[in-house]
Amino acid sequence: MAGVNFTVDSTEISPNQSSCDVLVYQSAAVVLFPIFYSVIFIISVCGNSLVLCVICQRKQKFNSTSIYLANLALSDALFTLALPGRITYYIRHFDWPFGDLLCRLTTLLFFANTYAGIGFMTCISLDRYLAMVHPHQLQFLRSVKFVRRFCCLVWTLVFIETAPLLFRSMLHVSGDKKTCMEYFNFEGSQVTPYLLILACVISFCCPLTIIMGCYAKINLKLRDAAKKTSITGRTSRNHRANKVILLILLTFIICFSPYHLNIMQFMFRKMYRQPTCEELRAFKMSLQITVSLMNLNCCLDPVIYFFAIKTYKKRVMSLFKDYLYTSGASSKVTAENSRELR
Repeated sequence: MAGVNFTVDSTEISPNQSSCDVLVYQSAAVVLFPIFYSVIFIISVCGNSLVLCVICQRKQKFNSTSIYLANLALSDALFTLALPGRITYYIRHFDWPFGDLLCRLTTLLFFANTYAGIGFMTCISLDRYLAMVHPHQLQFLRSVKFVRRFCCLVWTLVFIETAPLLFRSMLHVSGDKKTCMEYFNFEGSQVTPYLLILACVISFCCPLTIIMGCYAKINLKLRDAAKKTSITGRTSRNHRANKVILLILLTFIICFSPYHLNIMQFMFRKMYRQPTCEELRAFKMSLQITVSLMNLNCCLDPVIYFFAIKTYKKRVMSLFKDYLYTSGASSKVTAENSRELR
């Protein structure tokens, strides 16, 4: 799969490369990464916990969209379980203190969130496409019974794709430190680049094409509807659904594109020649950055919920107003107390 980690094997690179130190850490990384993942942790816990509460407390029945969104939020919530360990790891200057098993579980959660997120974003896009472009056809695909089964299928495929991570060590001893989830392992196989490129095509390029196609079709449908009729309540709902897919597309491009394009370009080059030490170092550094961007989807998904679920939007706005009111009241009391003291 595209997300599996691997180390540079000295059996497949030149003698000069076998001694290449790809662990060239910059001092800024041990400061920026803990801050970055701490922010992701806070936003993800607040945003995804709130959406799960809102969806579960809704009085009306579940529909296809809410089920997909609930599973997306659940994926993000599970991912946050891995963040405290990663934050500790970076604070300790890339030294993993929790053992091999927790390192494997952390890696599993990282990439399970990635491919579950991709899967459910694609499902939401297809669901909106069927609702708007084919409102009287194939509606059995939007039934609660079918959607629940399909969600189980997505989780099963994600588990099959990521389960191999549990059966290989993700720790690597580097001096007096143990690094976790830092390397890629080519294992001297000539087939690995082809498999990784195929995995990227299936798990990234195909979903991206589907989402872009859904967005384009819905835009055409809205343009045709605008020419024939005036703006109505249904047209307003259609525009909101179009915004949801646009947000999904932007999240997809921002979070998942850099990582998968980085993997593919490196694999394509590796098919024709062995990478130099400088190229390995550059790839290692770009990999850390693109993985960080990939994990950013946990912060952007609550924005999708904000536009997709009216109840969630109202709840967020209510909490925001309550916060402003409380802050204003507190400031007023402080000012009055200050005047009394004078």
